[in-house]
Amino acid sequence: MSKMPNTMKILLCEDITKLGWLGDVVEVNVGYARNYLLPQGLAKLANDASIRAIAEEKAKRAEQRINDSKRLENAAKKVEGAEAVVAAKANEQGHLFGSVTERQIAANLRAQGFEVADEVVQLPEHIKEVGTHTVTLKFADNVTSTVNVVVVAEQQENTPETDAG
Repeated sequence: MSKMPNTMKILLCEDITKLGWLGDVVEVNVGYARNYLLPQGLAKLANDASIRAIAEEKAKRAEQRINDSKRLENAAKKVEGAEAVVAAKANEQGHLFGSVTERQIAANLRAQGFEVADEVVQLPEHIKEVGTHTVTLKFADNVTSTVNVVVVAEQQENTPETDAG
């Protein structure tokens, strides 16, 4: 009785995180290939015909990745050292009633004309204090920038309105 191989070579039809890019031939566990990658259309059995058929698409995707990488690097360079000022409700001690989130920081930077998606902002935890905070923006695995986020207390509007008349 011959032993069945535990792995098989497949051709990726899509970019798959931690596995490879479209057009790569990779060796994976047989169960992973047969139960997930092949039925989902994410991969094909690696043979000469399928490799030739996907070569053109692979070249397009590689060029797209290079363009995306350049765009992200440019965005990171432009935003490096920028300052986002966010107003939030706070008590007299400077503790915020809520917190400043990634979304608020990204929106502030976008309003200034920077190309920053919400998921780029990396906060270990939401900001809960008034003051200046250094925040890392992670555009890609090797593309990061640092910005300052200045959290200021919102001005309380308790001045009585006066009508001159």
